[in-house]
Amino acid sequence: MQLSHRIALTGVTALGAVAGPAWAQTLDVTVTIPRLSVAEYHKPYVAIWVEGTGTPKTLSVWYDFDMRNGEGTKWLRDIRQWWRASGRTMQFPADGVTGATRAPGPQRVSFAQGRGPLGNLAPGQYTLVVEAAREVGGRELVRVPFAWPPKPGQSARAAGSAELGAVTVTFGR
Repeated sequence: MQLSHRIALTGVTALGAVAGPAWAQTLDVTVTIPRLSVAEYHKPYVAIWVEGTGTPKTLSVWYDFDMRNGEGTKWLRDIRQWWRASGRTMQFPADGVTGATRAPGPQRVSFAQGRGPLGNLAPGQYTLVVEAAREVGGRELVRVPFAWPPKPGQSARAAGSAELGAVTVTFGR
């Protein structure tokens, strides 16, 4: 026995079914934190943000947010470029942005167009910026330029030389 189902979509419903997934762009970021051979190792504080037209958008900040009395926030200003661009105007912990420091290795975070800290990016040229600062260590900034909206399967990559390894941005739907 063969079953057949037919669904008729009209008006706004049809538009939503067809156009909805096309707008669901994602920005998938992989930040590699290198394993350093040093006497006193501390996980880095990291800020990830997007620069382009208008105000920079902070996507993620990794720091010791669970320290007593919010003590971890006093070292956020050591992520200097981010702090000057937008960090000093933020309230912490920031919902959807604040995260714990991360161990060495590849760390992945994803952001969706129209939701969360990414919000709605207008078409144009942008730069994803990743900055790391480590106690008893150094600082490093990596910039990855990209165009929005991206072509399906497109990616961009840059690499640091000390506090950050490879930073890869992959675009999906």
